[in-house]
Amino acid sequence: MLEGAKSMGVGAATIASAGAAVGIGNVFISLIHSVSRNPSLAKHLFGYTILGFALTKAIALFALMMAFFYSICFLSFSF
Repeated sequence: MLEGAKSMGVGAATIASAGAAVGIGNVFISLIHSVSRNPSLAKHLFGYTILGFALTKAIALFALMMAFFYSICFLSFSF
């Protein structure tokens, strides 16, 4: 039963990657809408978009790191 709970924890940490993918999609959709409303701000808005992309990707990489950490530390050793 404990092994199942550990595997569920790894799965929950992996699901965060899907949330990050949705977040990245929202960032670029917002860029497309903003540039279509005001094309003169395209370069200015692109900098903010890259910043949003980087922060969202950092959250995804952190979640992936935690999933690997859980799988290596908690599933390899029996307590």
